Amino acid sequence: MTKHLSLAVIVSVALASNAAAQNAPYYPDRFDWQKHTPQQEGFDQAKLDEAITFAIASDSPAPHDQAVVHQQSFAANEPFDAILGPHSVRAPLNGIIIHRGYVVAEWGETKKIDMTHSVTKTFLTTVVGLAWQKGLIHDIADKARDYMPWGVDLFDAPHNQNITWEHLLRQSSDWSGTLWGKPDWADRPVGKPSEWQNRPMYEPGTHFKYNDVRVNVMALAALQVWRRPLPEVLRDEIMEPIGASNTWRWYGYENSWVDIDGKKVQSVPGGGHWGGGMYINAWDM
Repeated sequence: MTKHLSLAVIVSVALASNAAAQNAPYYPDRFDWQKHTPQQEGFDQAKLDEAITFAIASDSPAPHDQAVVHQQSFAANEPFDAILGPHSVRAPLNGIIIHRGYVVAEWGETKKIDMTHSVTKTFLTTVVGLAWQKGLIHDIADKARDYMPWGVDLFDAPHNQNITWEHLLRQSSDWSGTLWGKPDWADRPVGKPSEWQNRPMYEPGTHFKYNDVRVNVMALAALQVWRRPLPEVLRDEIMEPIGASNTWRWYGYENSWVDIDGKKVQSVPGGGHWGGGMYINAWDM
């Protein structure tokens, strides 16, 4: 009787373990995304093909050489247009469609590592969010100035003293100054050139402006808080845990090196405005 009972218990445990394994949510291993047909994931094959064809046909007509794009866009309309970081020659439009963790479609050079330009801002705000999560930033309503060490004067000017982390994150800081050789007013200036340097001044938090100089100020401020390179923080806290490859890079500028605890560390930008930023492929994105 005891033997039969023991066997029954073993079989029950085995069946329960097998059922649990079957019901466990699927999560792809590193470099091993499983594939399903579109039909397996409930897609209409014809409509999916139509969408992919549309995506491929929607590729930008701009040159693939991003340095040339810079010269034709920002450099054509802005002073202080010198390139400070690397530029790449991008691949044609490519993509992956993933549904519930399964790859159902792929096209183009999806392993090509390319600049992501302002998508870099999502990585920057992530490391700022992590600083808050870990208690390095107590509250995003805090003044950024209170987190800067002696000798870092990013927020010392009277106009900048009331800037909070939230203002930086929302691009409403109206930070005034020059960083890495780029004055704040030189990014997408409006009005007459004679008026650029005497731009209207707004109270921090009251006026939105998409401005990469100010985004880069946030990156440098975050570096001072972490006291570690931001790409290293992103790697350890996000990219390694999710199983990303080792091919992505977050590049800074040739002149964006600072001293952190006796070590030279490169501050990274939040975009590719003057080069650099996040270089990554479609799989890691």
